[in-house]
Amino acid sequence: MGGPRKKVPMNFKGMPQVDVPQGRNGKHKLIVTTILNDLDRLKAGSALKVPLAELAESKEKVRSALNRATRKTDRKVATASDATFLYVWNVSD
Repeated sequence: MGGPRKKVPMNFKGMPQVDVPQGRNGKHKLIVTTILNDLDRLKAGSALKVPLAELAESKEKVRSALNRATRKTDRKVATASDATFLYVWNVSD
């Protein structure tokens, strides 16, 4: 009963915690950051015209990522799309 316990191997590898990446850089970060930077420079009453063919992901996924990013910063933007473009613009209060 009180014999030595058999050492069970771990399922995953370990690593120093200081080497763990901090923050989340999702696959949509580049396009969302680019859109937000362009929106900062956009004149009131104008919209960005983002070609759907240049998106690595679907417009729905980019819209969702943009929505998450703008909610975090309490920023209001609107989107629309057609068969060729995703349109994004700032919404004034």
